[in-house]
Amino acid sequence: MKKIVIILMLCLLQYGCLAVAIIEGATDVVAAVATAPIKVGSAVVDAATGDEDDNKEKEDD
Repeated sequence: MKKIVIILMLCLLQYGCLAVAIIEGATDVVAAVATAPIKVGSAVVDAATGDEDDNKEKEDD
């Protein structure tokens, strides 16, 4: 009977670790999804306006 109680307690402790892992994974996904549009938007703006450093180098030549 003691072995069953110990096994059940260990299982309950593992569920706590699983919950933490799920929450951490979810926050990583949310952070990635939130920053993706910003990165895409900045890439579009950079492509549309061009890089100022490239323009300065061309003018110097």
